[in-house]
Order: sequence, then structure tokens, then C-alpha cells
Amino acid sequence: MLLKNAWVFTPEFTFEQLHVQLQGDRIVDVRQEAPDQPGEDLTGCFLIPGLIDIHTHGCVGWDASDGDLEGLQAMSEFYARHGVTSFLATSMSQPVSTLERVFAQVRAFRQEGPRGARCLGIHMEGPFFSKEKCGAQDPSVLLAPDAAVYRHLQEISGNCIRQVDFAPELPGAMEFIEALKGEVPLSLAHTNADYDTAIQAMDLGVNHVTHLFNGMTGISHRAPGVAGAAMDRDVTAELICDGIHIHPAVIRMVFRAKGPDRVNLISDSMSAAGMPDGTYHLGGQKVNVRGGRATLDNGALAGSTTNLLACVQNVISFGVPAEHAIQAATYNPAREIGVLDDLGTIETGKFADLVVLDEHWNLKQVYLRGKAIL
Repeated sequence: MLLKNAWVFTPEFTFEQLHVQLQGDRIVDVRQEAPDQPGEDLTGCFLIPGLIDIHTHGCVGWDASDGDLEGLQAMSEFYARHGVTSFLATSMSQPVSTLERVFAQVRAFRQEGPRGARCLGIHMEGPFFSKEKCGAQDPSVLLAPDAAVYRHLQEISGNCIRQVDFAPELPGAMEFIEALKGEVPLSLAHTNADYDTAIQAMDLGVNHVTHLFNGMTGISHRAPGVAGAAMDRDVTAELICDGIHIHPAVIRMVFRAKGPDRVNLISDSMSAAGMPDGTYHLGGQKVNVRGGRATLDNGALAGSTTNLLACVQNVISFGVPAEHAIQAATYNPAREIGVLDDLGTIETGKFADLVVLDEHWNLKQVYLRGKAIL
């Protein structure tokens, strides 16, 4: 299949009018000169890599923590229809016995092969968190960071945990970093740590911060907190860009301060994404959704009801250059979880997971493993 005349998002993070040849599930050629053959004319459209959501709990009434193959399939199909061609099934803080079942089901789902977006593995969000900043995480099941527990769950998952989150102020946290650095990406999350503790963790080997500003100590001019440490070190950081979790001005500040190569856009979506207002669940806890805002009974935000493409569109509307927003939802997450050889850019040899957008950044078509699905 030939995709002609599109404004292609290049590996240099610019747009160039190019022609992209697909064969099977791969990109086999990207060129300036049009081949002498028929193809799909994408004049006036943008062609970008498929979006990669490395932090999403669920959608269309399903939660990854349900540990249900039918639910994972429904999630996968929803993501694909909205331009998200790859994702990490993101867990919640639950008893280890529950996580064993959930991770085993994600392993089975990956082996089965999806009909929608590909599941690249697991983002292990919890249970190594602080009760003071647990947010929508169940405080009754939280544990101190434990490398043995992580490795046990990693084995059950078929070695597909791509990121593990924890609070660095908890007992054993620094030993946890020493044990696991280089083995799996480590991320700070749901933490009441101060700036100095966060910096110590980063200097030891932490390279990522989960949903920056949410579930952590914020920035004050006398107490920079975890958020300040993230801005002061060369770590990557996630941003939930639903327009609810973070003010647009702060999103612009982060892109300017950290640069577009250190930001990962995420949805942090939960089961209500793609559904009407109502009562839903997240990691076993009841969530109330009103006007698209998801909260626990105590008012704490409980994930989002958005999708990653909507986050990209929001960020562009907030005044961030489109090239930066797209990089933060394609190349950066692929690099973050180690799949850049196959995904994240439009280059010869990579998977033909592609998204076509019109001049207003609205979705027109998705190519999943080389096939148009809309």
C-alpha cells in the first residue's frame, strides 16, 4: 500500500511532504519522489506514528486490573479506533494475589495477539506508595518497596513489566533502587517525599516521574518537592493533559523547562473513558464521573476519562508546538519503554502503525499493522 503526498512527521520531529510505502505490517520505503503506482492520496493531511500510551488503566467500562481477557480486547480495540496503536496495561495498588492474576492475564492476552492496539506490557503503578499521597490508590493494600515482590510479579507477567512506580521516602526504597536500576525503568509516584529525598533517588538511578504534579509534593519556592526535583534533574516525566489534572500554563512551562524530549503525554484513563457520566470503578474502588471528571467519594481525582489523541489535541490548543506534542506521544514513550527499534517513528523497517490527521488535528484514519481500520 502506498500513502501519497502526506505531511509526514519525520524522525527529526518536523513535517515533510513524503510518500510512505507499506508492505505487510511494516514500512518498506519513505521517499520524496512519488512512485509510479496508485495509492491513497493524503494531500493536506498529517501522517504521524501511532500513539503510544504508557499509562492507561482502562476504557469502555473495563479496567486492566479486572484481569479479564474480554476487557483487555475491548480496551485494545477502543484505543486503536482513537489513534492509540500501542499501550501499557496499567495496574493499581491491589493485594499481591490479585496482581498475580491480573499480570498472568495480561501475559495471556499478549500471547494471544490483539485485534486492536498492541499491548506492549505492564506499567506497574502500585502498591509501593505513600498513604499520604495515595490519591485513588487503595491505602489498605500499600506496601514498602520490595524487589522480591516485583521480581515475583515480573516472572508471572512473562517479563513484560516495562515500568514500576514507587515512593522513595518509604523504608527500603533506596535499596529497592540499587537492586533494580538497569533492570526496569523506575519511576517516582504517589509520594510524600521532599526534594532532597527525590534527588537522592534520582541520583541513585530513578529515571522517570509518573503523572508529574499529581500524587506528589508540589513546587514551593522554599520546598521544591518531588515536582521540583523532576524539573531540576534530567529525568523524563509524564503529563496528564485532559485539561483537568494540570493547568495549561503549567503544561507549557514543563515543555519549556524540560524540553520536548523529556516529556511523555499520557491519558491515565480509567474505565469511564468512552462512556457516559455515571458510577464506575478503578482498581476495585468506586469512581463517580460527572462532566467527564472522575473522582472518589472523597473528591480525589481518580484517573481521567480522556484518550491520548485528545491529550495531544489539547496540548496543541494550549500553545505547545504540534511537533513537540506529537513527539511526546510517539517517539518519547517508545524510547522510554525500549521499543524504539520497532515503533515511535515513521522509518523503513518499523511497524506500519500510523495515524492520519486533518489540518485541524482531527482523526481521519488509523493504519494498524499496515491495514486501514476506520
